[in-house]
Amino acid sequence: MRVLVVEDDAANREFLRRSLAESGYEPVMAATAREAKLAAETTPCDCGIVDLMLPDGDGIGLIRDLKESGFSAPILILSAKRSVDERVLGLRTGGDDYLTKPYAIAELMARLENLVRRAESIPAEQRTVLRVQDLTLDLLRREARRGEQVLELTTREFSLLEFLCRNAGRMVTRSMILDKVWGMRIDPETNVVDVHIYRLRNKMERHGEQPMLKTIRGMGYVLKDK
Repeated sequence: MRVLVVEDDAANREFLRRSLAESGYEPVMAATAREAKLAAETTPCDCGIVDLMLPDGDGIGLIRDLKESGFSAPILILSAKRSVDERVLGLRTGGDDYLTKPYAIAELMARLENLVRRAESIPAEQRTVLRVQDLTLDLLRREARRGEQVLELTTREFSLLEFLCRNAGRMVTRSMILDKVWGMRIDPETNVVDVHIYRLRNKMERHGEQPMLKTIRGMGYVLKDK
């Protein structure tokens, strides 16, 4: 479970990094808004922790930029300010919860767990941005990215990749793919799935990226989620 942490204070940043790691999370650290945006573009995260006071901007603007760029994971806002107006603005901008400093790490962890649990309760079919490793699929924009590279996909390839993303980590058979992507109920004597998987794999690994699509001979395919 990756957590994007945006905190400019070095001591607080290290404290959060260590605490998250000890609790089984994989922290992705950033000290500035610029670093946070780069991290969000290149590393899929399941949650975010954003401090509002940053050296190159404010956290409110960062949250707005992250949400506009497709960052759909829940965000916990941290701030030393206690004004109601600021809390309301942070939540309206796209923050999902608000914690004032100083805070107890136990409360931060509890709030983080709650945000992740709520996000996971959203049915997969209702999510508009899918993320698997460094692969991002924006269903509204119909855009696929591997890291910073845009994948030029046909309509069928995009639908195939969407189905694989929704089933990341699980094997899907040719019959399942034909049913969901092509609308065929019976597996005919065709290699159409194999051909599209081959083309999709080439586009996903065109710039030397690590292989994600695994073929299980005689059975089906798996989009690796880690």
